[in-house]
Amino acid sequence: MIGPGNSYQVDAGTETYRGFVIDNVYHSPNDGDIHYNVYIPANYDGSRPYALFFTLPGYEGLYFQGVVRNLEAEAFSFEAQKYNAEMIVVAPQLSDWGETSADQTIALLEYFLDAYNIDRDKVYANGYSGGGETMSRVLGKRPELFTAYLHCSSRWDGDLEVLAESRTPVYLAVGESDEYYGAEPTRRAYDELHGLYAAQGLSEEEISKLLVLDIKDAGYFEEKGMTNQHGGGGLFAFDENIMGWLFGQ
Repeated sequence: MIGPGNSYQVDAGTETYRGFVIDNVYHSPNDGDIHYNVYIPANYDGSRPYALFFTLPGYEGLYFQGVVRNLEAEAFSFEAQKYNAEMIVVAPQLSDWGETSADQTIALLEYFLDAYNIDRDKVYANGYSGGGETMSRVLGKRPELFTAYLHCSSRWDGDLEVLAESRTPVYLAVGESDEYYGAEPTRRAYDELHGLYAAQGLSEEEISKLLVLDIKDAGYFEEKGMTNQHGGGGLFAFDENIMGWLFGQ
């Protein structure tokens, strides 16, 4: 597979799953082999810019769990299409949730930004659980690449000062009794980032446009038939207020 106007080492997948071409591999010159599943709208021909959405899964969706496990386990990739039918959706399957995967995510994103006609004002991302840890590191390295980011049921591991300088909007969503992380890491990230924005001289109104903290109580999950709040973070994909915020930026 060759990106328009540029040469890249990409092995295109030969099978599909719910409209996604699965198990593509980008051979990054600096970051190794990067596996990903991708949805390209049928009418994309490169003649006009399209929105781009990157979604990183939890532990169950990493590559060693099996090809396409991220798409089978989470709905973010599919629900996103309801907000913009003309959007390229990339669902990487990485190997961990640390620096290696963060660097690979950046490399894969830069490939798509260079090889496809992307609207740079419509580049979105979400990370769930371990994928949120990875994506927070990405936002701590290259936040300027994104229009907005949704952080789900996770903790923040990235550099908040770098993020604050870019002022990339971030929505932090977590259950108040998340069984894996708890809500405190998310609350601390919010407080620190809020403080950085306040130190920049931003008003509360200005900060509220850049930063949202959404801690869901038990009732939010129970009324949807979920008792596990961490696994229940997958419900955020179906929440129009949350997903609408992301794609409304």
